[in-house]
Amino acid sequence: MGKKSDGKLDSLSVWALAAGGMVGGGIYTVLGVVIAVSAQWTWLSFVLTGLIAIPSAYSYVFLTNKFHEEGGAFVFLEKVNDKKMAGNLSWLLILGYVLTISVYAYAFGHYLSFAFHGDPLLMRLLAAGIIILLILLNLAGVGKLTKVEILIVSVNLLVLLALGVYGLTQWNSTQLVAGIEPRPIWSSLFGGAAIFMAYEGFQLLTYEYDKIKNPEKKFMPVLLSAVIFVVFLYVIVSVGATMIGGATSMISFKEIALSISAESAFGKTGLIIMTIAAGFATAAAINSTLFSTANLSKRIASQSELPSWFDHTNKNDVPDRSIILLGVLAGILAIIGSLSSLVEAASLAFLFTFGIVNWIAYRELNKKKWIPLLGIIIGCLVGGALIFRLIISKPIALGGILAIVLLIILGRPYVLKQKEKTKQKSKNEEK
Repeated sequence: MGKKSDGKLDSLSVWALAAGGMVGGGIYTVLGVVIAVSAQWTWLSFVLTGLIAIPSAYSYVFLTNKFHEEGGAFVFLEKVNDKKMAGNLSWLLILGYVLTISVYAYAFGHYLSFAFHGDPLLMRLLAAGIIILLILLNLAGVGKLTKVEILIVSVNLLVLLALGVYGLTQWNSTQLVAGIEPRPIWSSLFGGAAIFMAYEGFQLLTYEYDKIKNPEKKFMPVLLSAVIFVVFLYVIVSVGATMIGGATSMISFKEIALSISAESAFGKTGLIIMTIAAGFATAAAINSTLFSTANLSKRIASQSELPSWFDHTNKNDVPDRSIILLGVLAGILAIIGSLSSLVEAASLAFLFTFGIVNWIAYRELNKKKWIPLLGIIIGCLVGGALIFRLIISKPIALGGILAIVLLIILGRPYVLKQKEKTKQKSKNEEK
């Protein structure tokens, strides 16, 4: 698998990168979080959020093929003449990606430090260290290693599938609620709301549209099959891993839930394999998200929707300032944040973004309108559940998120206006 000789990404490469973009950080970071909320209904939480991700993938591909341009939600809004909304959403989307990178770095630090007896200082050093390393690799122009990413994804998917299937062969449904109170079925809605970011990642392929071979014909079936496969994988792993590890242990060690399960199943060998898989998977997810977000920032800046400071590139044609700023912000959040808060904040950002994309697709489609409509309806239910959950359990965190959104809406025009004034002043001085 990899790139063809013409430099275009073939179908297997696109499939692997899409699946890896979701799984690379998703299941490693969110499994313990969702078990704490939904217990025996964890699998249903992944199904519900999958029913948002699948229509969203359809909408992303339909719109990308329609406009024949990479850039995702930002470009879609520009094409339907909503430039103001495009600017606001692009800033929110960048924030979502920064939060996502921080979650991946958080997971990387925890999985590796746990293998060395879980020292908190080591965890922070590892989280910061992987961010610094990947910033440097990107600045050197070797950030996007497609063949390496595909190899990591392939091994990663096999390890997770093996763990999940083995767990199912040890069927013991009492493990799903071992040591905790069973949850009502509606808790699956709140569980799904808390971990929607587990499906973030497939849309990064829309930023690579120009590099995909024959996208008009193959992009849709390839991306949809990748998302559907990930939904099934999450269901298998969520049930199988909990069957092995038990609900209490998975919640108590939610940051490294899969290591707990692998060690329970296969002892030290299982722990070592899962640590290696988690380390490479989360590092690859950090790298691809950082690379794509920095290039997205550059593109947005070139359209005058971000300060031109973000448009700067180094001698390797890498948006260096964006790479450094985004990486540093994500690293700080990974060190000081809590897993649940970071995951929920990122989930809220992507629920909103995917909702916008589904709405645009609904407007632009002549047939099959029910597909984006399904994503909108379930997305509204899950988004409402997440906001309600944050109001009850984390009102300060929700207030902070809303304050940032308000700052974006009110502050973005001011920042861009000041940028335009500075630009005009420079022109007058040159005259």
